[in-house]
Amino acid sequence: MPRAQWIVSISSSLLTAAILLLPPASRAQQPKFGFAPVALTQSSYTFDTAEEHKVRVVVVLTGLKHPFALALLPDGDALVSERGQSLRLIHDVTGADGKPAVLDPQPIAGIPPVAPAFRGGGLQDVELHPDFAHNHLVYFTFNEPGKLSPPAGGRPASRQGVVTLMRGTLSGHALTHVRTLFSAKESGYSGGSRIAFDRNGMLYMTTGAPFDDSAQHLSSVYGKVLRLRDDGTVPLGNPFVGRAGARPEVFSYGHRDQLGLTVDPLNGAVLDTEEGPNGGDKINVILPGRNYGWPTVSFGRNYDGSVISNLPIVAGIEPPLIVWIPSIAPGNLLIYTGNRFPAWKNNLFVTSARWGEIPGTGGLERVVLNGSMGELRREMLFRPLHLRMRDIRQGYDGLIYVVTDEDDGALLRIEPAN
Repeated sequence: MPRAQWIVSISSSLLTAAILLLPPASRAQQPKFGFAPVALTQSSYTFDTAEEHKVRVVVVLTGLKHPFALALLPDGDALVSERGQSLRLIHDVTGADGKPAVLDPQPIAGIPPVAPAFRGGGLQDVELHPDFAHNHLVYFTFNEPGKLSPPAGGRPASRQGVVTLMRGTLSGHALTHVRTLFSAKESGYSGGSRIAFDRNGMLYMTTGAPFDDSAQHLSSVYGKVLRLRDDGTVPLGNPFVGRAGARPEVFSYGHRDQLGLTVDPLNGAVLDTEEGPNGGDKINVILPGRNYGWPTVSFGRNYDGSVISNLPIVAGIEPPLIVWIPSIAPGNLLIYTGNRFPAWKNNLFVTSARWGEIPGTGGLERVVLNGSMGELRREMLFRPLHLRMRDIRQGYDGLIYVVTDEDDGALLRIEPAN
């Protein structure tokens, strides 16, 4: 696969230089800024976009508690993980039978309980087995409580997590025969993780390491993309199998915080989104054994504005496919292959929680790629809603479904207005 190519805007560089010339008081961050999310009081909202005109965003359902992941079921229902909390069942999300969607009042049984006072603990991603229609297997990531890390770098003491991968069989309103397929067996960053299956049935799983150098240590599974078989065992073809001191599950390393993961249905490429600190968000093409640079190489800056690395491209470090400066706080991503939006076919969609570190500026980023995965143009969709969009899926009906990461989280369905 050809290496990605990208251009850093001269205007962005000039703007940065101008800001640096301002006195410190002028650059001080205001204590309160940003926009409140739109209260979704309408049943739908219609937008014009650059290449698909009159697109409707249907409010399927609200009342979710910070939904993180969405899994669409073949029967028109859906599973939604409320991050760190419960797995919920929503009936009739497609609207195909004319019935309104209904949130089942009882969470799906079988998810382990969440440890009290453990920020970042509990349920994270949820994904169906490729042969779910026959085996009803549901996979999910879960942060178990780890050690208590002492205060450091201005941060208070916090509970670290132990990232795990679990699997159960969906039966009615419960996951049965739940078992742990993989455990880090070490404490680390208890942030979000994603899972995705490739066309050969291999399972990929992301882990984060934003606050230390774990991403560069092959002895740790944090800051990595892992590859496993669907039963949790390690494929013999993994790049570090047999290397002394290396975890055999590691497929790639040098990652910061990865809240998106998908497999391109067109060419089988594994793609992730990686959140930079202040700027430098990116999409990577995940290749075996490659180093993606964090924490020594980054397009971003620290949150106080200080430089992380003088050069964002260094020999031996895999360059990104796409970079965002300023950041968009990317979540999950999707290559659209349906027929309901002809002008969007084969486009890349990425959920965004905010733009340029300003709260309330999230939306859905659309990137047009050529046949070699080179970027042609971008468009931010639905920003007037001021919502933190977190996960995105293509439905069996060819429509696009999104969940919003809010106190009153929503499930949205994107469809042609006609």
